[in-house]
Amino acid sequence: MAEAATLPETLAGGGRSRGRDLAEIAVAWGLIMAVIWTPRPVQRYLWMTAAAAVVWFTWVSFDGTRAMGLRGKNFLRSLWIAGAALAVAGAAMAAAAELGTLRMPDGVLAFLGTYCAYAVWSGVQQFLLQCFFLLRFLRLIPSRRGAAMTAAALFAVAHVPNPILAPVTLLWGFVACLLFVHYRNLYPLAIAHAILGITLAMTIPGPVDHNMRVGLGYLRYGHHRNGHRSFSGPYSRPDSRPYPLEHPLPKPE
Repeated sequence: MAEAATLPETLAGGGRSRGRDLAEIAVAWGLIMAVIWTPRPVQRYLWMTAAAAVVWFTWVSFDGTRAMGLRGKNFLRSLWIAGAALAVAGAAMAAAAELGTLRMPDGVLAFLGTYCAYAVWSGVQQFLLQCFFLLRFLRLIPSRRGAAMTAAALFAVAHVPNPILAPVTLLWGFVACLLFVHYRNLYPLAIAHAILGITLAMTIPGPVDHNMRVGLGYLRYGHHRNGHRSFSGPYSRPDSRPYPLEHPLPKPE
């Protein structure tokens, strides 16, 4: 078993009160949900407020790079997670090609331009899930599985009412949290998240998943049903897909 599996959950945070952890979770979660369900232009200000709150809480309640999995140790041991994601991606793309639903940007540069930003965003999501919410739940809930499921449930609720993303993120969130507890390395999880998200973007037709929108953006989709995907710009068409999963600022239609 990896050394990280026995890492104390209260490392660098043992003296922190339960009330403080609960307050940080409640404030951060409330702001994230407000971003998802609020229309622009207010949404932009809420997004900045939510980002600032998470950064502030992380700074004042810093758990340490070891507990947060921001380290090199166990990276190679856990890199199989990214390999497994690649295998799933290959199978999904082969099936989508057979069904005629596979969509890809034209050329390497178009692919990078379309998905580079999402690769970064996937790392941010994993940081929020594991380094912010999971670490606090591990101090609040005696069972590691219980803490992992609670964090995964919040992750899935953030993708409601999307019928594709909500169950996928519940499953991935739970598995990712357990793997994080075992290896204490965030990087392979972020890589796997990017791979799986991009795969969903390229294999599921836009009208089926509302172009990976969540919250208010999902509900306000629906004015276009042609299923075409454009890769020419962030919102060059209502069903374009610059980011595989939800954009950090979901666009109301």
